[in-house]
Amino acid sequence: MTGRTARAEARAAVRGWLGVAAGFAALLLAVLGTVFAGDSAPTAVDVRVGTALDGTGEQWRDVARAVDFLGEPVGAAVLVAGTVAGCLLVRRPRAAVLVVAAVGAGVAVARLLKSVVGRTIHGPENLSFPSGHTAFLTAFAVAVALVATGRLGLGRAAGTALVVAAGLVAGGVMGWAQVVVGAHYPTDVVGGWCTAMAVVPVAARLVDRAADAGRGARG
Repeated sequence: MTGRTARAEARAAVRGWLGVAAGFAALLLAVLGTVFAGDSAPTAVDVRVGTALDGTGEQWRDVARAVDFLGEPVGAAVLVAGTVAGCLLVRRPRAAVLVVAAVGAGVAVARLLKSVVGRTIHGPENLSFPSGHTAFLTAFAVAVALVATGRLGLGRAAGTALVVAAGLVAGGVMGWAQVVVGAHYPTDVVGGWCTAMAVVPVAARLVDRAADAGRGARG
């Protein structure tokens, strides 16, 4: 078995499990979106978590603001551009396309859902569900983990664990930051994480199919 074949099989195995996870994430996202449609009030869980984080010290608030910057246009552009440049430098164009596609799809779907759901925070002009910042960083981390899984040739269990762990850590860190800076309710953060987990596996599969089709056309 060649190295390329092994990596392809590793990708396929992980994609299969992530497809199942994507289905559950999409289902939870649909339920939450329905519950919060047109709402602006926090849930009991939101209040409890928000109260627990109210005592966050100023030093940690500075950390939260720094993390929040990664989801802002400038911060996100620098993060994605640097990663894409790195992929291209090591001649991994598929990886570069995957990162761009995953992040773009996650952010686009989050923005669309905000308009559809219509949940707000701090006034009617601030659409909050799902959290776009959380969707962005989760999608970015999952895409990078998928690239690493393929390059390392990890098996289904190890690869899936790496991808899910990356998504949980990135989503958790950004979600914490969003609640601390007061930009989102905790349940908005859950929605952002679900958005990324539902969308990225689909984007990854489409990128794989396009790349495989292009390779087949070249013979």
